[in-house]
Amino acid sequence: MGLRDIFRIGEFKQQIQDLTNQLAEQKAHFDEIGFTEYEQVQEALKQANEEVLSCNTTLAALREEIQNLEKQVAQKEANLRTVTNKIAKNKSLYEATKYAIDNFFNDPTAFDNCKISPQMEEELELVPTVTLHLNYMNVADLRKAFRANDKQIESLMSQYAARYTTKANRSIYQLMVIALRAELQNILSELKYEKLDSSIEKLKLVTSKYLSIAGSGNQNIAGTLTKFIGEIEYLFINAIKIEYNYYVKKEQARQEQLAIREQMRQEAEERKALELERKKVEKEEEKYKGELDKVQTQLSNAQDETEIEKLNARILELQEQLANVVVKKDEIINLQNGKAGTVYIISNLGSFGENIFKIGMTRRLVPQDRVNELGNASVPFKFDVHSFIFSEDAVSLEGRIHSLLDAKRVNKVNRRKEFFNVSLDELEQIVLDIEPTAEFVRTMAAEEYYQSLSSDQVYTDEESTDFTDDNDEDSIEV
Repeated sequence: MGLRDIFRIGEFKQQIQDLTNQLAEQKAHFDEIGFTEYEQVQEALKQANEEVLSCNTTLAALREEIQNLEKQVAQKEANLRTVTNKIAKNKSLYEATKYAIDNFFNDPTAFDNCKISPQMEEELELVPTVTLHLNYMNVADLRKAFRANDKQIESLMSQYAARYTTKANRSIYQLMVIALRAELQNILSELKYEKLDSSIEKLKLVTSKYLSIAGSGNQNIAGTLTKFIGEIEYLFINAIKIEYNYYVKKEQARQEQLAIREQMRQEAEERKALELERKKVEKEEEKYKGELDKVQTQLSNAQDETEIEKLNARILELQEQLANVVVKKDEIINLQNGKAGTVYIISNLGSFGENIFKIGMTRRLVPQDRVNELGNASVPFKFDVHSFIFSEDAVSLEGRIHSLLDAKRVNKVNRRKEFFNVSLDELEQIVLDIEPTAEFVRTMAAEEYYQSLSSDQVYTDEESTDFTDDNDEDSIEV
């Protein structure tokens, strides 16, 4: 160290002291602005990030485990569907066997080994089965159901064919099968709408005949043939029921076509009536316009104050009448060109009983005319009107009410029949929910019906003259 540096030591110490003071000031300033807290926050954020990374790792592991479990669940569900389908296929055979045992074996101890255990019966009752719905099965579904039932028949026949080992017994069985198949084909070919019960009874007569033949034939195979015929009868009845659904669908389509033609006829009549009414109103309109022009001409030439006052009053009267005619004309044109119409709700207690209502739509200018038409000679009593609801879109309004009451239709086959089995309270609530301003009459007057109940006398349209007055001098005592 040189001499010069020794003299500069004091200067260095002063600089160190200044730097120390500046450091203290900076530290105080950092403390003031929370620099220590910032460091603590940074440290906390660092720890939080580490925890988040750890949670993400755990979450990824859980997601992977969930995916594995979902795959296992999907596999289990597939296995369950497979098992359920197998059980469902066997259920028809089970039902056929049970049907045969219950209906064709009078001796309860003769075939104890054929009885189904209560446990198995309980398990089979839990198996879902296919139910045929008349309204919802289309032709494709019917074909599918028929093929499934036919497979059960083939399976049953193959099962019993394997039981006969001798040539003679096998020939007897094959002849029985051919004959039963032919009998079923004959019954199916003669099946028609409304002939379901008679067709089933015919099948039972056939199986009864073959049971008698089996019982009087080879006693070695009589038992198995009896059981076979009992089971095959159950499946044959199923075939008849499935085939019958086709005729129900066919009848439904026929009725719908008839209803469409009837609706077209009614609409044509309504359009014709509206056209006649429109021409009539237009003539009235021209008449009032002509009278109005005539009175206005008289008014322009009138001098007397009294006459002028009368003519002005007549003009006001004619203008009011003309305005009513114009409004009526607009209503007719609206009914002719648009969807406007009136939804009617009517009942006929004497003809159909309580809680049966017809809900339809008409474009008639006077809806009561349509109700009167419905209460003609085809029903014994007149209809009571519960509500007339005018709407600019009457078709949609009618369809909305029908959809709400779809499950309560009286005719399940022909959906064009607009009769519903519903309580008065429920129907009133539906109407008021859809159209709060609608008027709804709860009373079922049924005047003709109650009058008919109250008297055995048959009323006529002619006035009765078959009486005498004791006070009449001209009365004749016989």
